[in-house]
Amino acid sequence: MNRAFMIRTITENPEKIWDLIVIGGGATGLGTAVDATTRGYNTLLLEQADFAKGTSSRSTKLVHGGVRYLAQGDVSLVLEALHERGLLRQNAPHLVKNLAFVIPNYEWWSGPFYAIGMKVYDMMAGKLGLGPSEMISKEETIEIIPNIKTGGLRGGVIYYDGQFDDSRLAINLAQTFSKNNGTLANYFKVTGLLKSNDLISGVIATDLESGQEHMIKAKAVVNATGVFVDEVRTMDDPQHSRSIRPSQGVHLVLPSHFLKGDSAIMIPKTDDDRVLFAVPWHHRVIVGTTDTPRDQPELEPQPLESEIEFILNTAGRYLTRAPKRSDVLSVFAGLRPLAYDGNDQEETKEVSRNHQITVSLSGLITVSGGKWTTYRKMGEDAVEKAILVGGLEERPCTTRNMPIHGYSLNRHAKDHLQIYGSDRVAILQLMEENPELKDRLHPNLEYTRAEVVWAVREEMARTVEDVLARRTRALFLDARASLEMAPKVAAIIANELNREQPWIDAQIKDFEAVASNYILK
Repeated sequence: MNRAFMIRTITENPEKIWDLIVIGGGATGLGTAVDATTRGYNTLLLEQADFAKGTSSRSTKLVHGGVRYLAQGDVSLVLEALHERGLLRQNAPHLVKNLAFVIPNYEWWSGPFYAIGMKVYDMMAGKLGLGPSEMISKEETIEIIPNIKTGGLRGGVIYYDGQFDDSRLAINLAQTFSKNNGTLANYFKVTGLLKSNDLISGVIATDLESGQEHMIKAKAVVNATGVFVDEVRTMDDPQHSRSIRPSQGVHLVLPSHFLKGDSAIMIPKTDDDRVLFAVPWHHRVIVGTTDTPRDQPELEPQPLESEIEFILNTAGRYLTRAPKRSDVLSVFAGLRPLAYDGNDQEETKEVSRNHQITVSLSGLITVSGGKWTTYRKMGEDAVEKAILVGGLEERPCTTRNMPIHGYSLNRHAKDHLQIYGSDRVAILQLMEENPELKDRLHPNLEYTRAEVVWAVREEMARTVEDVLARRTRALFLDARASLEMAPKVAAIIANELNREQPWIDAQIKDFEAVASNYILK
């Protein structure tokens, strides 16, 4: 995961023909790249910004089959997602844990109704289930969720799903890819496609750090750029039809006292038929999400006032203390890359989360739709297509039972470094060698100087935002605190990368511009 080494590998032989180039460093691109390199294909991954910069760092942090998709009758998606949930729990136990969810019941019919639905959910998970669902009494519901509103409460249904840290999984997948002889680079933007006899033969890409442009050849190219897939498809065919319909999901982050206990709340039907979660995460509470159609893809989408009010108002109906704007520590928005079927009248909450893989006449392979839980299956399916398109030797997929970088069964519940899994020991060693690296970056968050050094040396972090948004989760957990941390982080990165004061000043300014979008005014 050394960027300078990776760039040399990319540029040292301009005539090299890669088996596969993957465009995009989010969940889909990383899943595809890991699948390809572990099958033995010479694979290159290029990301225009940072790994998981877009949608893949802005999820509800759940590894789940999707109770809502079951209610919609999308049985095949739920079956696939529940299977993949089990595999991810098995392959990355340091990142994925079981989480209890309570559906509070305020209507006489809702308890039996949801209990039956969750039993179906349990049966579909089979041997990879995380625990049996059951109906619980009013008293048991209050004991599990002490600050649930009790007026009219009849009881609840408890069920189990998975929880994870999305961008940390992305970094671990990048490390897995690198360890298996994969080559990857962030801040390396694909600007065009190479063709030979009207067939895709590689990409034109610019190293955004050096400004150098490169022509890179490949037998197959996978477009895994999420909400930006149509931009890449336009490079292939300016007349192509639209394939993505962005849908915005917004989340608010609140202090932990808004959800006492270790369990989550799931509201299965809000005023506009959406699902709302209140989920404990890193000693905070994430509340969301929304499902709002957006016209254009963006790297930094903005939450709408209507979305913020919807979440605050809905949460206030179920919590004994209604959250206010002043309570919000951070707000973040992500754009789901929903597959577009030409129906503009259909609401985005009704659009299937299934992934689709298409191949253009020139051979460009595009993956659209999908969700984090099924990232591995999307990658497997994309590589199967690449084998056909690129004429690659057929080799079996090996990722179903493959440990992801950081794999560790030892969970140190009171140690925030446990999320690094097997890398935790190396970070502690850094602290022992240089005790000042034990210093916390901010009194309100647990992150240390050592984690910044580790992020730069081992995880290809290049900017303050990389460290505070995705290597740590400071920006998502407390946006104002992250702003106060920025100067310290910039200085540490500058020392590691041999940058001068103007770079530090520019980094702080850039991060302030991004972080301002995460603060509710």
